Amino acid sequence: MALSQNDLDELDSAIASAELSVEIDGKKVVYRSIGDLKTARRHIANVLAKKAGRKSGPYGPAMVTRLSRRF
Repeated sequence: MALSQNDLDELDSAIASAELSVEIDGKKVVYRSIGDLKTARRHIANVLAKKAGRKSGPYGPAMVTRLSRRF
């Protein structure tokens, strides 16, 4: 099963519209909850990040954020 950015986009659309069924890699998948959709999304994001040679964390591909504080 070769996962793609299209599969990730399908999950994003399903999460945004609260739809529990999506088509991934040509197969219809019905999830039990939005939580399950988010878990699948995180997994696909991690797989794609590894294929691209990027590090990924528990919530998906790592993002660099700079925070600054003034005291």
